[in-house]
Amino acid sequence: MPVKIASARRAGVAVATAVLAGLLAIAGCAPSAGNPSSAAEPEPGERFVQPIAGTDVSLTLMPIPGGSMAVSADDDLSVDIEPFWISRTEVTWDLFDVFRFQFDEGKTGETIEPDGVTRPSKPYISMDRGFGYSGYPAISMSYHAAKRFCEWLSEKTGRHYRLPTEIEWRYVCQRSGIDPADPGTFAWFIDNAEFKTHPVGSRKADALGVCDLYGNAAEWCISPDGKGVTYGGSYRDAIDRIGYASRVVRIYDWNASDPQFPQSIWWMADAGFVGFRIVLVEDNQEEAE
Repeated sequence: MPVKIASARRAGVAVATAVLAGLLAIAGCAPSAGNPSSAAEPEPGERFVQPIAGTDVSLTLMPIPGGSMAVSADDDLSVDIEPFWISRTEVTWDLFDVFRFQFDEGKTGETIEPDGVTRPSKPYISMDRGFGYSGYPAISMSYHAAKRFCEWLSEKTGRHYRLPTEIEWRYVCQRSGIDPADPGTFAWFIDNAEFKTHPVGSRKADALGVCDLYGNAAEWCISPDGKGVTYGGSYRDAIDRIGYASRVVRIYDWNASDPQFPQSIWWMADAGFVGFRIVLVEDNQEEAE
């Protein structure tokens, strides 16, 4: 008899679970069958989708195989690069706002995961410049803000996310299969962008499955001395100033109109062309310099 009662209870639980799943599906809240759970681990050489607990936002990352890359003009010096993953697109406002506004908090106001990371201050102007929001690249943030985002995501997921190094970004660009002389179908730049950003992934993906490596928004990278530089160029750059040859160091003009004193460490009032993408690496993997 106890066995029959236990079986009945299990059957009842199964029915209740099925009913709940049906209600969630009707409400549009059911998890996608193609998305891994928060417990899923990235598989070497496979695309990985990182869900953001407490939200319906996720981040898709493409696998980058290891290899070597010449770092001198005469190719006599090269560096070895371990396999890693890179975000398929630039980080969008949808994802950056989870970090910025704590959208991953529960209804009670308590965060889903412990969070000791400082959040961006409120900007005094609209940092999207009116270009577009959902599905568009997050822009105007400082190198400091981009790094803090990576720290937040790493703490939240238990994985090692960071900005790409210069070498890693150039390595991906080198393997993209894009002809630097003719990147038109892959890039938003001054000739086709109408001087604004566009939804991420709206141009053709490259040979690695990565989008917007050329143009749209310039992307923060880590220089060998640990400072921030941007690569890739943006919607405002000419065709010969996007992609691999687009290394730019931040200048004062990028935040010249910020009237605050001291000026914001999170936002750049005059850099509505700068965004970022991120990489996922093993915990013990050093930055390729």
